[in-house]
Amino acid sequence: MDKPYKFRFMNEMDIDQVLNIEHVSFTTPWSREAFYNEMTQNEFAVYVVVELDEQVIGYCGAWIVVDEAHITNIAILPDYRGKKLGEALLKNVMFVAENMGAKTMTLEVRISNHIAQNLYRKLGFKDGAIRKKYYTDNQEDALVMWVNL
Repeated sequence: MDKPYKFRFMNEMDIDQVLNIEHVSFTTPWSREAFYNEMTQNEFAVYVVVELDEQVIGYCGAWIVVDEAHITNIAILPDYRGKKLGEALLKNVMFVAENMGAKTMTLEVRISNHIAQNLYRKLGFKDGAIRKKYYTDNQEDALVMWVNL
């Protein structure tokens, strides 16, 4: 990461750029309303964006409830993947969650998404349960992963 990437908390003004990332990253993207509600209604939601030259190029969301954090979504624009930005972003969110009192973190990942699973394992996540037919677009199973912070 040789460029001046900046990490900061997401706000309502970022929703358009985050939606763009969401649409190029997922087959069943979240809606504008879902992100708006996360920003304005969900007291447990924490979202961090990564910027380059004031353009949002990635984001990660988590729900922090008491001492548990749950990653809701994480994505980087395709042109910026493979540059360790996803790793840096997730480390940032893990740090934020720990500072907010979380002791553990969980997430679900597609059984077929070995690249993401390898990143999560690199950061200490362990394999947990399988959620059968978790993804609504193709009924793919999800691997639940967790880490102690």
